[in-house]
Amino acid sequence: MTISEVMKWLESAEEGDPYFLELKDDNRAGIRKLLASYERKLEKKRLEFMRHLEKERFDDGYRHSPESLIAGVDEAGRGPLAGPVVTAAVVLPPSCPELSGLDDSKAMSREARERLAGLIRKHAVAWSVHVQPAAEIDRLNIYRATRESMEMAVAGLTIRPEAVIADAMKLQGDVPCHSVVKADALSLSVAAASVLAKTERDAYMENLHGQYPAYGFDRHAGYGTPAHLEALEAHGPCPEHRKTFAPVSGFLVGTSE
Repeated sequence: MTISEVMKWLESAEEGDPYFLELKDDNRAGIRKLLASYERKLEKKRLEFMRHLEKERFDDGYRHSPESLIAGVDEAGRGPLAGPVVTAAVVLPPSCPELSGLDDSKAMSREARERLAGLIRKHAVAWSVHVQPAAEIDRLNIYRATRESMEMAVAGLTIRPEAVIADAMKLQGDVPCHSVVKADALSLSVAAASVLAKTERDAYMENLHGQYPAYGFDRHAGYGTPAHLEALEAHGPCPEHRKTFAPVSGFLVGTSE
């Protein structure tokens, strides 16, 4: 085969295909370069799957039996000046190789998050998303609003898990809850929840941009970037801003809000 033909063949080649033995004896520099690249991709996938198995084993530590169902819970949007906190609860099967590559949403590209969000919804035993609006954040404070939203996400599951792993939050309810710092990097189910929460919130903020285009919510998702602060100074807060958050509260001084 020509180098171009080998390149195309490698796109769908099976690792154990006997033709690899022939290619390893091929002295063409282009072939050697293609094989080296292919082997690096294989090694990357292997390490990715090993990390996946570590996350599954972490979740297994909270199961009463191999078949026990546990929920992972996480949030997106505690820090922004505008928009909701979005939380998600996800129950995965004890083994879910289809989600290899799933990680804390902050460590993944937007494209990877969107792809995996679809796979999570497809393969999860159950999942639930709750949107806590800015008005409730102002009424309750950010900590209580986030905790309540997480509890609502768990309550919204169509099955009752035997335990909950929450990212750095102790939840109330009739299901035992384990608060774990950095759980989104340790637990597969919490990583799944972080991806659903993040993608749902990003979609919400993009829709919000259509209503209030002056603030650029599609670019900064409500975080306090210099461009966002400039828009606040020029236009004042909109109904989706968190009025108890500084510096939003400072822009309300002397207004009727």
